[in-house]
Amino acid sequence: MARDPEEGATAAANPSIAASSRSRSVTETVNGSHHFTINGYSLAKGMGVGKYISSNTFSVGNYQWAVYFYPDGKNTEDSSLYVSVFIALASEGTDVRALFELTLLDQSGKDKHKVHSHFDRSLESGPYTLKYRGSMWGYKRFFRRAVLETSDYLKDDSLSITCTVGVVVSSMQALRQQSLPVPESDIGRHFGALLESGEGSDITFEVDGEVFHAHKMVLAARSPVFRAQLNGPLSDSNVKLLQLEDIKAPVFEAMLYFIYRDALPDASEVLSSSSYSSTSLASTMMAQHLLAAADRYGLDRLRIVCEAKLCEDVSIDTVATTLALAEQHHATQLKRVCLKFAASNLAAVIQSDGFDYLKESCPSLQSELLRTVAGVEGGDDDELRPGSKRRSVWTHLADGTDGTGRRVRVKQP
Repeated sequence: MARDPEEGATAAANPSIAASSRSRSVTETVNGSHHFTINGYSLAKGMGVGKYISSNTFSVGNYQWAVYFYPDGKNTEDSSLYVSVFIALASEGTDVRALFELTLLDQSGKDKHKVHSHFDRSLESGPYTLKYRGSMWGYKRFFRRAVLETSDYLKDDSLSITCTVGVVVSSMQALRQQSLPVPESDIGRHFGALLESGEGSDITFEVDGEVFHAHKMVLAARSPVFRAQLNGPLSDSNVKLLQLEDIKAPVFEAMLYFIYRDALPDASEVLSSSSYSSTSLASTMMAQHLLAAADRYGLDRLRIVCEAKLCEDVSIDTVATTLALAEQHHATQLKRVCLKFAASNLAAVIQSDGFDYLKESCPSLQSELLRTVAGVEGGDDDELRPGSKRRSVWTHLADGTDGTGRRVRVKQP
């Protein structure tokens, strides 16, 4: 059958016939949770109506949030009959729309939690809108205080609250006709296999009597120190063996593992090559040694990974040595976390095994710790300068006083 010559021309001239495209607007929530524990509830009572205890800020949907707990209630008219709980927008924002959930945890094991939630229920007016920084959502009469104090929600003078925030976000998606899944990068696995096989290795390290084979170009690509040592103008291109004396073999092996794979070895692998009886302790000690090695060899990403690991594992037993390590190797974020933890747990920290080492290795930290104890951030303080007549924090602690001269009760080991 002959086709009308005008038919093709009409189709080509009409875009709706010649081609089509699709898009989709997606509105969803970006969710995140924060667990807030309030120890010493009975001591918090009486602080006053409208006064609150705040959690650390936490991030959800590119905004900062905080949980406010009012032990004597938020409003005067409640006359301390109720405790109040609110979620506050702690960063700059305008008309931030979000869903919220507050859960007071039942600590008896019966899972009879008290839950106030926006999630999984129909909302007549949609998500709650916070207009500006400091806007809050919550309950002035969250729980009658007399009932709370005889309930399973209060245990060992402690309350636990879980806060979930779902920030509403909208995005436009262009719909593709076809798509193929792309596997995750496996370059680390391939380079790891290269390290394990030793194929093509051109440099050997001897550490504590152990021998490690590696590749100069890989080391140079990852570490500026290795690059200068192996390929710099003062390097010897014929060198085949390097002896290292200031690093332990398990630490060097873990560092090589990271250089090739861009990841830390499993804690079980660390434990199998160490003398520590605890996997957690072995992992913490390895992170401490690796932080020092990362600083020495200019491995910035490894240093940050170790800082993050040590921040998670900071404890009474490790904070003193970790604080000294952070000071010596320029780990400023880790140092800040350790100072805050040490100041909050001072009586126990000064009894730890690592505290004497901290005093001897980093005497300059005494003024920073004293400022942290006093709640002072930075600034010049004539009384804290070297040579001043004010006693050091170590002296205060030795005679049982804190940085303000008040008595500190120290638990005996």
